[in-house]
Amino acid sequence: MRKLLIGATTAMLALSSHSAIAQSIKVTMNKAGTQTSAGSVIIEEHDDGLVFRPSLEGLSPGGHGFHVHEHGSCDSAMKKGEKVPAGAAGSHLDPDKTDSHGYPWSAQSHLGDLPLLYVGEEGEAKHPVLATRLSISDVQGKALIVHEGGDNYSDSPKKLGGGGARVLCGVIQ
Repeated sequence: MRKLLIGATTAMLALSSHSAIAQSIKVTMNKAGTQTSAGSVIIEEHDDGLVFRPSLEGLSPGGHGFHVHEHGSCDSAMKKGEKVPAGAAGSHLDPDKTDSHGYPWSAQSHLGDLPLLYVGEEGEAKHPVLATRLSISDVQGKALIVHEGGDNYSDSPKKLGGGGARVLCGVIQ
């Protein structure tokens, strides 16, 4: 399934490569709760939506939850009496108050739900991710988060796709 998603995304990006880039933003991604850089993500606006081009390292191999969060802060925050790295980023971006985690292309899910971020065996994320529902104006001033685990695009059996802890965070300027 992962290879299919990566292949489909790559094919879509190849087809849309002729379109002019309207705007691009470079987001420095730090390890959550620190100022230690893990690389960056270039966000480009295309006719098909936003393309997130990661250049990240130091992650565990496999799929990782990848989301735009509602606040442009990577500071830690207290939740239920515990310090949460990058907790000040808040929840997934959900301006329509759908209150539902789901597939990135579904209008019934959070606007900030992105396709899975794939990390190779060497711990590097290099595969582009396409978010068809987003524009640059939607994400400016928000946080970009990479989670510790994967994302099943559902609130079951675990809330918010089951991605777990926030491992990388960057503010989208």
